[in-house]
Amino acid sequence: MTNAGADQISPDVQTRVFAGAQNNDLVSSVFSGGGQPVLLFHGGGQTRHAWDKTAKRLQADGKTAITVDLRGHGESEWVADKSYSFDDYAADVEQVAKATAEEYGVKPIAIGASLGGISCLVAQYESDQECFAALILVDVTPRMHRDGVDRILGFMSDRVEDGFASLEEAADVISAYLPNRSRPKSLNGLSKNLRLGADGRYRWHWDPAFITGPRHVNSGRLRNEDYRMAAARALTIPTLLVRGGQSELVSEDHAEEFLKLVPHARLADVSGAGHMVAGDRNDIFQNAILEFLDEFQG
Repeated sequence: MTNAGADQISPDVQTRVFAGAQNNDLVSSVFSGGGQPVLLFHGGGQTRHAWDKTAKRLQADGKTAITVDLRGHGESEWVADKSYSFDDYAADVEQVAKATAEEYGVKPIAIGASLGGISCLVAQYESDQECFAALILVDVTPRMHRDGVDRILGFMSDRVEDGFASLEEAADVISAYLPNRSRPKSLNGLSKNLRLGADGRYRWHWDPAFITGPRHVNSGRLRNEDYRMAAARALTIPTLLVRGGQSELVSEDHAEEFLKLVPHARLADVSGAGHMVAGDRNDIFQNAILEFLDEFQG
């Protein structure tokens, strides 16, 4: 893990770069609170900034929160061979976890939403349970509603090439997709998820090959539900599943199935939240994970 000192944000929040499985640069923000490291991996199409509020809360609680831009997302490197399958993300997560454990002398705790969550689950499985000290999965289980997955991928694919004429247009499209969430008064946060092209149009801050490439996110062996369920069944570390009460991906039945696969796991339902739990009800989400971490750490 190398320090990108020139990109330092503030004395207690720094930008750092991890090496991924293909020696690809993975940019992260480190919110140093002095305690055990907590790695936060975002969902597909997001950036590490989706975790900013949560990371600051963890930092205030004395933990060291490390938010990571997954490959092809945010400021992290776009991979030359366009490898963006679940397998590739899980391999990157394992590398980040190992580097963090070496740096801090203790296994990190992992918090993963959607794509980030599945990647953490499988990284723990493929490392023979050596990656993490504890795992928090945010609105993701080995089995999910196919219609919900297709809706998300459809939304991401819709403007992948054309983009948006302005931040306001992008905000309108997002508001139509997420009618349960209030449209933000300021578009500063949205600007972190978009990049301005030479043609003056805004496009998502991720490599289009994530969706359209030869090794896209919906390819690879990890798309197999049985494999993901085997990974869940093998979990031995403290585990929390945080489910959005109105999730379009994870139903109550899916959550119950997960608890049968992982009998020692705990469940936190966040009422009023959809799949984007941390964004929809961040206060309740933060309370749920901090309660779990406080109990886990004694």
